[in-house]
Amino acid sequence: MASSILISSKFSPFHFPSPKSSLFLPSPTSLHFPSSNPPHFPCFPSKSLPKAKSLLISSSLAPTPPTPLRRPLYIPNHIPDPNYVRIFDTTLRDGEQSPGATLTSKEKLDIARQLAKLGVDIIEAGFPAASKDDFEAVTAIAKEVGNAEDENGYVPVVCGLSRCNENDIKAAWEAVKYAKRPRIHTFIATSGIHLEYKLRKSKEEVLDIARSMVRFARSLGCNDVEFSPEDAGRSDREFLYEILGEVIKAGATTLNIPDTVGITMPSEFGQLIADIKANTPGIENVIISTHCQNDLGLSTANTLAGACAGARQVEVTINGIGERAGNASLEEVVMAIKCRGEHVLGGLYTGINTQHIVMSSKMVEDYTGLHIQPHKAIVGANAFAHESGIHQDGMLKHKGTYEIISPEDIGLERSNEAGIVLGKLSGRHALKDRLKELGYELDDEQLGNIFWRFKAVAEQKKRVIDADLIALVSDEVFQPEVVWKLHDLQVTCGTLGLSTATVKLIGADGEEHVACSVGTGPVDSAYKAIDLITKEPVTLLEYSMNAVTEGIDAIATTRVLIRAEKSRISTNILTGEIVQRTFSGNGAGMDIVVSSVKAYIGALNKMLGFKEQYQTKTSIERTPVSA
Repeated sequence: MASSILISSKFSPFHFPSPKSSLFLPSPTSLHFPSSNPPHFPCFPSKSLPKAKSLLISSSLAPTPPTPLRRPLYIPNHIPDPNYVRIFDTTLRDGEQSPGATLTSKEKLDIARQLAKLGVDIIEAGFPAASKDDFEAVTAIAKEVGNAEDENGYVPVVCGLSRCNENDIKAAWEAVKYAKRPRIHTFIATSGIHLEYKLRKSKEEVLDIARSMVRFARSLGCNDVEFSPEDAGRSDREFLYEILGEVIKAGATTLNIPDTVGITMPSEFGQLIADIKANTPGIENVIISTHCQNDLGLSTANTLAGACAGARQVEVTINGIGERAGNASLEEVVMAIKCRGEHVLGGLYTGINTQHIVMSSKMVEDYTGLHIQPHKAIVGANAFAHESGIHQDGMLKHKGTYEIISPEDIGLERSNEAGIVLGKLSGRHALKDRLKELGYELDDEQLGNIFWRFKAVAEQKKRVIDADLIALVSDEVFQPEVVWKLHDLQVTCGTLGLSTATVKLIGADGEEHVACSVGTGPVDSAYKAIDLITKEPVTLLEYSMNAVTEGIDAIATTRVLIRAEKSRISTNILTGEIVQRTFSGNGAGMDIVVSSVKAYIGALNKMLGFKEQYQTKTSIERTPVSA
């Protein structure tokens, strides 16, 4: 007989009211809980609760997830299936605000395409009013990704952020209107500290602005308008209920409740969502969303608490990147719902194709240059690694002893379990098939370039594993538009004399440029030679290198972060803060100096691409914003 565990309902991880039905809480008059005395109900729809005060579940905490349910029809202010949770990805907006995470328009479009493959419901593509580049990137995403409907009728909503003013809202609409499902997301702060020190406005003034700007967004022809009361976690409750009720009347279809500074505990945030459901007039006519920052490391827990309390949209980013400590991580929230949704979270589910998680994570990591820590949940290098003897023994006997998620579920293949072994005799077709299994859809030119690099690696390694392939693809595909390209490199180093480097670069015009330099080491001398050619003095802020596999023949991946010495300095139009833009680059190769040079050139190319854009830019500088 299978063992079981008796879990009392009072030990449910979230202590706030569960919906009376699977969609709505009772009316405000029949349910109200003082914040000082939150209720202790488990996170289940009440129709599934037995009358007993305890619940008997299987001892297996990781049951095999059911076959994914069909994605409900998209209606801006209503979800036909009350258990469905919309995934709102803000990697391209909030995520790009991470220091050093500057993305080009091409990179943003690539990530948006990948987010569509992943199956996110809403892509917040940027802040169109902030800069010409942001406007053009959001427009391109709306035109292409926002109209790429699949065979099941799925096409992501494309959303643009705006402050509560007419110019921002007009710019957002002009950018997203080309999408099949456009959305405007507008926000204004509501907490006392923001009203007094940032906005310097009264509650009445903010209420009037919010109401009129939501109405203005609807008047432009946008029937999908999201409103966020910034810093809702620290806002006065009665004012919060009032302003949310007013924007519902004005036409808002989604109400996003941000924990902007990441200060709430899961029980507090769940209670906040429950209180809003119970006390906001007209709340049954809109979708409630969450946006949780990670300042105390609680963003994922708070997001799940909000979903348990009735939120049916969650705002997340790939790898959890974002302002300060980041946002709720898409992969963590999605896999928590997939693993525990049916048994603990009241039947919640998403439309995410989890097999694209690893690919999405890797793309964002490479494009932004923000490496994830090895112990990062779900996508970290150690997430499925087992070194302890006790753990290894259990894994050999049954993987379920120490793994609650199958790595294949997120698109990760273990190097010792891959079905195809690639080596120097492998052909182009085998390589193409393996890359396709890993989630890479490459054109013929990209495949050709990677194939010859693969063959060169395979000549030196007996076996090329998935990690090697991912590094090669990242180095070949996830690169900015070429301004300078490495042609040849020769270095001399050691204890007998000065390190020297000779570098040959090819410029955008196809001409070759050669320079030599000396330095403290091979990388330093190579970078100085590159500087002589490009004539772009920069400051190297960060340099890091990792081996993607074990062994002396491992491929090395390098990341650099640079800033121009004559850096473009701009002013944050929200805070008045001085902003200096930084640029990251990545490189990969079996030669660590070559890898380092590729990373440096990649960062320079990204910087030069932005420099060219800003020479003709007429709009204001891109501004970090946090909702």
